[in-house]
This record gives sequence, structure tokens and C-alpha cells, in this order.
Amino acid sequence: MEWRPWLSRWSEEWVRSAEPGELEPEVARARWLGFAPATEDAVAAAEVRLGCRFPPSYREFLLTTDGWRQAGQFVWKLRDTGNLGWLRDIEPFWAEWEDQTDNPGPADDNRFSRGLLISLEADAGILFLDPGDVNEAGEWAAYSLFSWRAAPPSRFESFAELMEVLYAEFHRMRQPPGETRDHWDAEVERARLDALAGNLDEAGAALAKAEEFGRTRATVLRAQLLLFTQQYEAATLVSRLLHPAFLPEGFLGDPLFTEEFLPWLFREHEQTTMPWRNSILKSALIGDRPEIHRLFDRQAHQPDFGNPEFDTLVRHALDTHADDPDALWAAVSAALPRWRPRTADHVAPVVLLAHPIFAATLTPERGRTLLTQPRS
Repeated sequence: MEWRPWLSRWSEEWVRSAEPGELEPEVARARWLGFAPATEDAVAAAEVRLGCRFPPSYREFLLTTDGWRQAGQFVWKLRDTGNLGWLRDIEPFWAEWEDQTDNPGPADDNRFSRGLLISLEADAGILFLDPGDVNEAGEWAAYSLFSWRAAPPSRFESFAELMEVLYAEFHRMRQPPGETRDHWDAEVERARLDALAGNLDEAGAALAKAEEFGRTRATVLRAQLLLFTQQYEAATLVSRLLHPAFLPEGFLGDPLFTEEFLPWLFREHEQTTMPWRNSILKSALIGDRPEIHRLFDRQAHQPDFGNPEFDTLVRHALDTHADDPDALWAAVSAALPRWRPRTADHVAPVVLLAHPIFAATLTPERGRTLLTQPRS
């Protein structure tokens, strides 16, 4: 990890995104969220005091900045060499979380009893390193834990990986302009082209990473792919897109939504029969959402399957192979090179899944076969 250039970029982006009155004068003046570097002697003294040698990425971090402000959105300050200490000594009450995990360690030797507390100020949470969980590079596992998340501690391979996740969290919640946002927007465009070329795994991995950085366009693209392979996760993404905090501007009127996502949403609504579970559309009605109410006013219908050439081939496949799922999907796959996107962000024929026959015969294997074919 080249700490200084990366942390400088983080600092610059945070300063640009800060609200009035949010910036400490020192940060505003220096445009730096860190502090002066720790000296080698200061790091060595902390190691002697604690009886250990710090893992490589954390040690280099301290030699770059002795502490840090604004680590993500919920950790306001990291500890420095003068106040580092063991979790069991500083905040021992967190140890009760170990009992809630699937494989709790013994009371005298677990990640909480031996953890090094590295966060100083946080929103009902902690960051810590585990010297009992060391990889081949000498890195200690890193953890984040927040009580309000009601979830087990999140584990990371190293302090550097933890910081990368916190940086992505900052971008996801603040979306600051700059080099990082531009990079991920370019990655999303590359992933779109990969998806259309049939490079499903490459596209999926890039889109998932771009989502971590808050790129909503990545969610729009990734949801289309997952509807064919992992419908539960896809439904979560579609629900997120309909939330007012994430709803892309103009999305509800875009043909990608009205002719592809919406027919699938109507079908999902009709198929949700359990009284304790809302459909995605019904869940989206919570709160004052007239734009979602208007969706229910539309006549649910089976739209065309896309451009006329593809639509004709699909309808012929339905007429010919409605009772033979394998033949039906083979015919649709053979027709896929004739498919064309409705809009620039359309990468998969989602509307197929609104048709009851197609939907009933979809398997992840068939979906993957479809999406790994070049199209458009």
C-alpha cells in the first residue's frame, strides 16, 4: 500500500464533500485528514509497551500518519501510538459479542480478549486487529463491529483491506467528485460492454465493486444480470433502486424500467402470496410515494420481447416449444444475437422473465448460458 498518495486523495475528496462547519480548521488548511507521521522510535515504543510487533500495513500507516480522522462515515478518529491498547483493557464490554457468534472462542483467548483496539471515536462501534489471526504476509485480521447493525463483526484480511472498505463506504454515502468517482464510472461503462460481449463474470465482478463505491448505474446493470442467475439478490437490488434515496433520476419513465423491470415487478407482485411478505412494489409504497402509486395504475400486460426481429423469434419459440423447457431456452439462446437493447443501460432481456412460461423454466444454469452469449 502506497499510503501517502492514497490518503491524500481520500483527504482531498472528503474536504470537497464536507458540509459547512464540518471541517476542522486544521483539516481545511492542510487538506489532510491525518496527522504528522509517527517516528520509528514512537512506533517501536508502542510495540514494546504492548509486547508485539505491529502488522506491516498498520505499521506503515502509522509511519505515514499517527492517527486518522473520518475513517468511513461512522468512525471519527483512529488511535495513535500514544493511546493504542488492548480491547480487553479499554472497552471490555464488547466481549459479549463473541458469545453471539457461531463459533465463539474461549473466554481467555478470542479475537476480543486479544484484540488491539485501533478506533478512538466511533458511532457505537469499534475497529480492532487480531494478533491471533495472522496470514502468510504477517498481516493481522481486522474487524469492524457496530452495535446498531445487529450483526457479527465483519472480518477483513488486513488493516489495509479494512481501510479500503471504509474508503468505499465514504464514497458510497457521500459520492464526492474526483478521480475515484471518475475511475469507477469508467469501470461501469467497461463492465456494460463486457456484459453485452458475454463476459458475465468479469462484468459482474466490476459492477459489484463499483456498487461498493455508490455507483447507482452499476446497480441498474447488475440487477439485470442477477435476475437470470440469482433472483433473491437481484430482488434486493431492484428494491434498492426503488428506494427514494437511491432512485436514479428519470428511472421510472425509462423504457428499461417500463418495458423490462416493471413487467417483472408486476409478476413478482402477483406471485407474492404470503400475507407476512410484501412484494417489491408494495414495499416501495411505504411512505408518501405517489410515483409508486402511479405504477399500480398502469395496466399490467405482456409487452413485446424487444426489437421486432428478436420478438418474432421468441414468440415463434413459445408457439413451438412451450412444453419443452430445454428446447425453448435453446431457441431463445439461438435468437439472442438478434436482440438489441432498448436503452444504453439495457444489457439483458429481463422482460422474458415476466412471461410465466419462461419464468417457470428458468434455472441459474440456463440463465448463465443465456448471458454468456455475445449480444447486441
